Amino acid sequence: MQASEPTRRMPVLFVGHGSPMNALEGNEFRRGWEETAARLPKPKAVVCVSAHWETPGVSITTADRPETIHDFYGFPHKLFEVRYPAPGDPELARRAADLMKEEPVRLDGSRGLDHGCWSVLRGMYPDADVPTVQISLDTSRPGRFHYALARELAPLREQGVLIVGSGDIVHNLGIMDWRKIDGYDWAQRFNDEVKKRIAAREHQGLVDYETLGPEARLAIPTPEHYLPLLYALGLQERDEPIAFFNDQTVMGSVSMTCLSIGAA
Repeated sequence: MQASEPTRRMPVLFVGHGSPMNALEGNEFRRGWEETAARLPKPKAVVCVSAHWETPGVSITTADRPETIHDFYGFPHKLFEVRYPAPGDPELARRAADLMKEEPVRLDGSRGLDHGCWSVLRGMYPDADVPTVQISLDTSRPGRFHYALARELAPLREQGVLIVGSGDIVHNLGIMDWRKIDGYDWAQRFNDEVKKRIAAREHQGLVDYETLGPEARLAIPTPEHYLPLLYALGLQERDEPIAFFNDQTVMGSVSMTCLSIGAA
């Protein structure tokens, strides 16, 4: 019998997901997700850390058929009709939970996929044929906790699993302007500073994001959209290449910037 080929280490993604309307609109951001997926090996499964699932402690989904969660309001009715029927993967969820030693992980058999997850995957894998698991965020924990937790998930990359952090580097809805097509000057500066540190692999300053100056307080008024970035950075191996895409700030105070780690 011929030996099977070893599984290639999967890249890692951080995606700026922005508005849930990106799930429907054929815009440049959705095209960026589609084109990135086309360049990557087809994953055996996806593990997603989304800004839109916050819990005390850490939880992971174990549903066989996770529901599509419409966790927003004020959008057109057609967005609430969207379903993303990707299967779950309870066995993968248990493997991931076993890897995470920072603290006990709760297995959640009722939680579905929120829009931070499905709005992006709908563009990347429109057939909804890739098993998908979500890990929650305990936003009471500091950046170093999330960065270390990500490191523990590294063996999944060797098993064909694509790990995706979904949030926004800049995310301040309180001062957002729907009519503005670009970002405020401070938002662009902060986005550029984070990108510069990512490119230089200066992770410690990004983990301790509260030290990044007054613009950090504007860009990260609450941590849930920033923390998924630390999961991607925590999984970067030495000398793995980084590529940015969808690199824009929009509506004044939302960054759509995405990055891939370890893609050929």
